[in-house]
Amino acid sequence: MHEHVILNSRLLETGRARLRAVTAAALYGRGVFTTVAVHLGRPFLWDAHWARLLAHAERAGVECDFGDNEAALMLTRLVEANGVVEGRARVHLLARAVRGRWKLGHEGRASDLLMMTADAWAPPETLALTVSPYRVNTCSPLVGVKTTGRLEQVMAWEEARARDFDEAVVCNERGEVACATTANLFWVKHGTVFTPALATGAVAGTTRARVIELASGLAVPLSEGAHTLHDMADAEELFLTSAALGVALVTAFDFRRYTVPVGSPALRLREAYRQLTLNPEASEPVPEQSRVPE
Repeated sequence: MHEHVILNSRLLETGRARLRAVTAAALYGRGVFTTVAVHLGRPFLWDAHWARLLAHAERAGVECDFGDNEAALMLTRLVEANGVVEGRARVHLLARAVRGRWKLGHEGRASDLLMMTADAWAPPETLALTVSPYRVNTCSPLVGVKTTGRLEQVMAWEEARARDFDEAVVCNERGEVACATTANLFWVKHGTVFTPALATGAVAGTTRARVIELASGLAVPLSEGAHTLHDMADAEELFLTSAALGVALVTAFDFRRYTVPVGSPALRLREAYRQLTLNPEASEPVPEQSRVPE
Protein backbone atom coordinates (compact mmCIF):
# COMPACT_ATOMS: atom_id res chain seq x y z
CA MET A 1 0.00 0.00 0.00
CA HIS A 2 1.16 3.54 -0.70
CA GLU A 3 2.04 6.30 1.76
CA HIS A 4 -1.18 8.33 1.76
CA VAL A 5 -4.88 7.51 2.16
CA ILE A 6 -8.08 9.52 2.00
CA LEU A 7 -10.31 9.34 5.07
CA ASN A 8 -13.50 11.40 4.96
CA SER A 9 -12.13 14.06 2.58
CA ARG A 10 -8.78 14.33 4.37
CA LEU A 11 -5.49 13.31 2.77
CA LEU A 12 -3.46 11.62 5.51
CA GLU A 13 -0.33 9.54 5.92
CA THR A 14 -1.32 5.92 6.31
CA GLY A 15 -0.04 5.72 9.89
CA ARG A 16 -2.05 8.80 10.95
CA ALA A 17 -5.47 7.71 9.70
CA ARG A 18 -7.87 6.84 12.53
CA LEU A 19 -11.25 5.11 12.46
CA ARG A 20 -13.67 4.83 15.39
CA ALA A 21 -13.37 1.65 17.41
CA VAL A 22 -17.11 1.01 17.87
CA THR A 23 -18.96 1.16 14.57
CA ALA A 24 -21.17 -1.15 12.56
CA ALA A 25 -18.18 -1.76 10.27
CA ALA A 26 -15.93 -2.77 13.18
CA LEU A 27 -18.54 -4.89 15.00
CA TYR A 28 -20.35 -6.53 12.10
CA GLY A 29 -18.31 -5.84 8.97
CA ARG A 30 -21.11 -3.60 7.66
CA GLY A 31 -19.27 -2.00 4.79
CA VAL A 32 -18.78 -2.31 1.06
CA PHE A 33 -15.82 -1.74 -1.24
CA THR A 34 -14.66 -1.67 -4.81
CA THR A 35 -11.22 -2.08 -6.38
CA VAL A 36 -10.49 0.34 -9.21
CA ALA A 37 -7.68 0.00 -11.75
CA VAL A 38 -5.56 3.10 -12.33
CA HIS A 39 -4.18 3.57 -15.84
CA LEU A 40 -2.07 6.53 -16.95
CA GLY A 41 -2.77 8.20 -13.63
CA ARG A 42 -6.56 8.02 -13.98
CA PRO A 43 -9.10 5.76 -12.23
CA PHE A 44 -10.46 3.40 -14.88
CA LEU A 45 -14.24 2.93 -15.27
CA TRP A 46 -14.75 5.04 -12.16
CA ASP A 47 -18.41 5.92 -12.83
CA ALA A 48 -19.33 2.25 -13.12
CA HIS A 49 -17.43 1.42 -9.92
CA TRP A 50 -19.07 4.22 -7.94
CA ALA A 51 -22.56 3.33 -9.19
CA ARG A 52 -22.05 -0.30 -8.16
CA LEU A 53 -20.62 0.74 -4.79
CA LEU A 54 -23.74 2.78 -4.04
CA ALA A 55 -26.03 -0.06 -5.17
CA HIS A 56 -24.18 -2.53 -2.94
CA ALA A 57 -24.22 -0.04 -0.06
CA GLU A 58 -27.99 0.19 -0.30
CA ARG A 59 -28.36 -3.60 -0.19
CA ALA A 60 -26.00 -3.84 2.80
CA GLY A 61 -27.70 -1.04 4.73
CA VAL A 62 -24.75 1.37 4.44
CA GLU A 63 -25.66 5.04 4.04
CA CYS A 64 -23.43 7.28 1.97
CA ASP A 65 -22.72 10.91 2.89
CA PHE A 66 -20.57 11.62 -0.15
CA GLY A 67 -21.54 12.83 -3.61
CA ASP A 68 -20.37 11.42 -6.94
CA ASN A 69 -18.17 14.38 -7.89
CA GLU A 70 -16.79 14.72 -4.36
CA ALA A 71 -15.68 11.08 -4.30
CA ALA A 72 -14.15 11.31 -7.79
CA LEU A 73 -12.15 14.40 -6.86
CA MET A 74 -10.90 12.76 -3.66
CA LEU A 75 -9.70 9.69 -5.51
CA THR A 76 -7.98 11.83 -8.14
CA ARG A 77 -6.26 13.77 -5.36
CA LEU A 78 -5.07 10.54 -3.74
CA VAL A 79 -3.74 9.12 -7.02
CA GLU A 80 -1.77 12.31 -7.60
CA ALA A 81 -0.44 12.44 -4.02
CA ASN A 82 0.81 8.86 -4.24
CA GLY A 83 2.21 9.34 -7.74
CA VAL A 84 0.25 6.43 -9.17
CA VAL A 85 0.61 6.00 -12.92
CA GLU A 86 -0.27 2.31 -13.21
CA GLY A 87 -1.80 0.77 -10.10
CA ARG A 88 -5.02 0.12 -8.25
CA ALA A 89 -7.20 1.85 -5.70
CA ARG A 90 -9.56 0.43 -3.13
CA VAL A 91 -12.57 2.49 -2.04
CA HIS A 92 -14.56 1.61 1.09
CA LEU A 93 -17.85 2.83 2.53
CA LEU A 94 -17.86 1.81 6.21
CA ALA A 95 -21.06 2.15 8.22
CA ARG A 96 -20.83 4.01 11.53
CA ALA A 97 -24.31 3.70 12.99
CA VAL A 98 -24.65 0.70 15.34
CA ARG A 99 -28.12 -0.78 15.73
CA GLY A 100 -29.48 -3.39 18.11
CA ARG A 101 -27.92 -4.36 21.44
CA TRP A 102 -24.77 -2.29 20.94
CA LYS A 103 -26.62 0.82 19.80
CA LEU A 104 -24.82 4.10 20.45
CA GLY A 105 -26.15 7.62 20.68
CA HIS A 106 -26.04 10.24 17.92
CA GLU A 107 -22.94 9.66 15.80
CA GLY A 108 -23.08 12.42 13.19
CA ARG A 109 -21.76 11.08 9.90
CA ALA A 110 -23.48 7.88 8.72
CA SER A 111 -20.42 6.31 7.12
CA ASP A 112 -16.68 6.64 6.68
CA LEU A 113 -15.13 6.87 3.23
CA LEU A 114 -11.68 5.29 3.08
CA MET A 115 -9.54 5.24 -0.05
CA MET A 116 -6.11 3.70 -0.56
CA THR A 117 -3.84 2.89 -3.50
CA ALA A 118 -1.23 0.26 -4.29
CA ASP A 119 0.98 -0.88 -7.14
CA ALA A 120 -0.54 -2.77 -10.04
CA TRP A 121 -0.44 -6.54 -10.09
CA ALA A 122 2.11 -7.89 -12.53
CA PRO A 123 0.36 -9.73 -15.40
CA PRO A 124 0.58 -13.45 -14.55
CA GLU A 125 2.66 -15.54 -16.95
CA THR A 126 0.82 -18.65 -15.77
CA LEU A 127 -2.56 -18.94 -14.11
CA ALA A 128 -3.57 -22.32 -12.72
CA LEU A 129 -7.14 -23.01 -11.57
CA THR A 130 -8.62 -25.72 -9.41
CA VAL A 131 -12.11 -26.32 -8.02
CA SER A 132 -12.86 -24.84 -4.61
CA PRO A 133 -14.52 -27.03 -1.97
CA TYR A 134 -16.47 -23.97 -0.81
CA ARG A 135 -19.80 -22.79 -2.22
CA VAL A 136 -21.61 -19.55 -3.00
CA ASN A 137 -24.98 -19.32 -1.27
CA THR A 138 -27.49 -17.76 -3.65
CA CYS A 139 -30.06 -17.63 -0.83
CA SER A 140 -27.94 -15.12 1.08
CA PRO A 141 -29.35 -11.56 1.17
CA LEU A 142 -25.87 -10.31 0.30
CA VAL A 143 -25.07 -12.67 -2.57
CA GLY A 144 -23.16 -10.77 -5.23
CA VAL A 145 -22.41 -7.84 -2.90
CA LYS A 146 -18.78 -6.85 -2.29
CA THR A 147 -18.86 -6.42 1.48
CA THR A 148 -15.75 -5.72 3.52
CA GLY A 149 -16.27 -9.03 5.32
CA ARG A 150 -14.62 -11.11 2.57
CA LEU A 151 -13.27 -13.82 4.87
CA GLU A 152 -15.00 -16.64 2.97
CA GLN A 153 -13.41 -15.54 -0.31
CA VAL A 154 -10.02 -15.08 1.36
CA MET A 155 -10.18 -18.57 2.87
CA ALA A 156 -11.22 -20.08 -0.47
CA TRP A 157 -8.28 -18.35 -2.17
CA GLU A 158 -5.88 -19.47 0.56
CA GLU A 159 -7.10 -23.06 0.25
CA ALA A 160 -6.34 -23.02 -3.47
CA ARG A 161 -2.93 -21.43 -2.88
CA ALA A 162 -2.12 -24.12 -0.30
CA ARG A 163 -2.52 -26.68 -3.10
CA ASP A 164 -0.20 -24.67 -5.39
CA PHE A 165 -2.96 -23.18 -7.54
CA ASP A 166 -3.38 -19.48 -8.28
CA GLU A 167 -7.17 -19.36 -8.17
CA ALA A 168 -10.22 -21.58 -7.85
CA VAL A 169 -13.57 -22.02 -9.55
CA VAL A 170 -16.42 -21.60 -7.06
CA CYS A 171 -19.84 -23.19 -7.58
CA ASN A 172 -23.12 -22.39 -5.84
CA GLU A 173 -25.25 -24.71 -3.72
CA ARG A 174 -26.98 -26.00 -6.88
CA GLY A 175 -23.67 -27.06 -8.43
CA GLU A 176 -23.67 -24.22 -10.96
CA VAL A 177 -20.38 -22.48 -11.76
CA ALA A 178 -20.46 -18.95 -10.31
CA CYS A 179 -17.01 -17.32 -10.39
CA ALA A 180 -13.44 -17.54 -9.19
CA THR A 181 -12.66 -16.56 -5.59
CA THR A 182 -11.66 -12.99 -6.56
CA ALA A 183 -12.63 -12.65 -10.22
CA ASN A 184 -15.26 -13.35 -12.84
CA LEU A 185 -14.93 -16.41 -15.04
CA PHE A 186 -15.23 -16.93 -18.80
CA TRP A 187 -14.56 -19.90 -21.08
CA VAL A 188 -14.69 -20.58 -24.82
CA LYS A 189 -16.22 -23.54 -26.66
CA HIS A 190 -16.53 -23.77 -30.46
CA GLY A 191 -15.99 -20.02 -30.85
CA THR A 192 -18.63 -18.97 -28.29
CA VAL A 193 -17.70 -17.29 -25.01
CA PHE A 194 -19.62 -18.42 -21.93
CA THR A 195 -19.85 -16.78 -18.51
CA PRO A 196 -22.02 -17.48 -15.45
CA ALA A 197 -25.14 -15.34 -15.17
CA LEU A 198 -25.48 -13.10 -12.13
CA ALA A 199 -28.26 -15.36 -10.84
CA THR A 200 -25.60 -18.00 -10.09
CA GLY A 201 -24.15 -15.72 -7.40
CA ALA A 202 -21.46 -14.04 -9.49
CA VAL A 203 -20.48 -10.46 -8.67
CA ALA A 204 -21.46 -7.94 -11.34
CA GLY A 205 -17.86 -7.04 -12.14
CA THR A 206 -17.13 -3.79 -13.98
CA THR A 207 -14.47 -5.53 -16.06
CA ARG A 208 -16.91 -8.36 -16.75
CA ALA A 209 -19.48 -5.86 -18.04
CA ARG A 210 -16.95 -4.17 -20.29
CA VAL A 211 -15.75 -7.50 -21.73
CA ILE A 212 -19.35 -8.46 -22.51
CA GLU A 213 -19.76 -5.15 -24.33
CA LEU A 214 -16.50 -5.66 -26.21
CA ALA A 215 -17.61 -9.13 -27.31
CA SER A 216 -20.71 -7.59 -28.85
CA GLY A 217 -18.63 -4.96 -30.65
CA LEU A 218 -16.24 -7.60 -32.00
CA ALA A 219 -19.09 -9.90 -33.09
CA VAL A 220 -17.85 -12.60 -30.72
CA PRO A 221 -20.80 -14.80 -29.66
CA LEU A 222 -21.29 -14.65 -25.89
CA SER A 223 -23.76 -16.45 -23.66
CA GLU A 224 -24.61 -15.80 -19.99
CA GLY A 225 -26.26 -18.69 -18.21
CA ALA A 226 -26.21 -21.43 -15.60
CA HIS A 227 -23.53 -24.05 -16.27
CA THR A 228 -21.96 -26.94 -14.40
CA LEU A 229 -18.33 -28.00 -14.14
CA HIS A 230 -19.14 -30.66 -16.71
CA ASP A 231 -20.00 -27.91 -19.18
CA MET A 232 -16.53 -26.43 -18.65
CA ALA A 233 -14.72 -29.74 -19.00
CA ASP A 234 -14.08 -29.48 -22.74
CA ALA A 235 -13.53 -25.71 -22.86
CA GLU A 236 -10.88 -24.64 -25.36
CA GLU A 237 -9.92 -21.46 -23.50
CA LEU A 238 -10.53 -20.00 -20.03
CA PHE A 239 -9.92 -16.51 -18.73
CA LEU A 240 -10.59 -14.41 -15.64
CA THR A 241 -11.55 -10.75 -15.40
CA SER A 242 -11.25 -8.22 -12.59
CA ALA A 243 -10.10 -4.65 -12.09
CA ALA A 244 -6.76 -5.88 -10.76
CA LEU A 245 -6.20 -8.62 -13.36
CA GLY A 246 -7.81 -7.05 -16.40
CA VAL A 247 -8.30 -10.00 -18.75
CA ALA A 248 -6.03 -12.86 -17.62
CA LEU A 249 -5.68 -16.09 -19.61
CA VAL A 250 -5.85 -19.36 -17.67
CA THR A 251 -3.00 -21.74 -18.54
CA ALA A 252 -4.13 -24.76 -16.50
CA PHE A 253 -7.35 -26.07 -14.95
CA ASP A 254 -6.53 -28.98 -12.65
CA PHE A 255 -5.01 -31.60 -14.99
CA ARG A 256 -5.73 -29.76 -18.28
CA ARG A 257 -3.31 -27.34 -19.96
CA TYR A 258 -4.30 -24.60 -22.41
CA THR A 259 -2.47 -23.13 -25.38
CA VAL A 260 -4.40 -20.19 -26.78
CA PRO A 261 -4.07 -19.90 -30.58
CA VAL A 262 -3.52 -16.58 -32.34
CA GLY A 263 -6.82 -14.87 -33.13
CA SER A 264 -8.77 -16.77 -30.48
CA PRO A 265 -11.74 -15.05 -28.79
CA ALA A 266 -9.86 -14.78 -25.49
CA LEU A 267 -6.86 -13.07 -27.10
CA ARG A 268 -9.07 -10.72 -29.10
CA LEU A 269 -10.99 -9.67 -26.00
CA ARG A 270 -7.81 -9.24 -23.96
CA GLU A 271 -6.28 -7.00 -26.61
CA ALA A 272 -9.48 -4.98 -27.02
CA TYR A 273 -9.60 -4.42 -23.28
CA ARG A 274 -5.92 -3.47 -23.19
CA GLN A 275 -6.55 -0.86 -25.86
CA LEU A 276 -9.24 0.71 -23.68
CA THR A 277 -6.76 1.10 -20.82
CA LEU A 278 -4.40 3.06 -23.07
CA ASN A 279 -6.98 5.86 -23.30
CA PRO A 280 -8.98 5.90 -20.04
CA GLU A 281 -10.68 9.23 -20.87
CA ALA A 282 -12.34 7.72 -23.93
CA SER A 283 -13.80 4.81 -21.98
CA GLU A 284 -17.47 5.39 -21.22
CA PRO A 285 -18.96 3.79 -18.09
CA VAL A 286 -21.10 0.69 -18.46
CA PRO A 287 -24.29 0.74 -16.35
CA GLU A 288 -24.66 -2.50 -14.41
CA GLN A 289 -27.45 -4.31 -12.65
CA SER A 290 -25.72 -5.34 -9.45
CA ARG A 291 -28.70 -7.04 -7.85
CA VAL A 292 -28.96 -10.72 -8.65
CA PRO A 293 -32.11 -11.25 -10.76
CA GLU A 294 -35.09 -12.85 -9.07
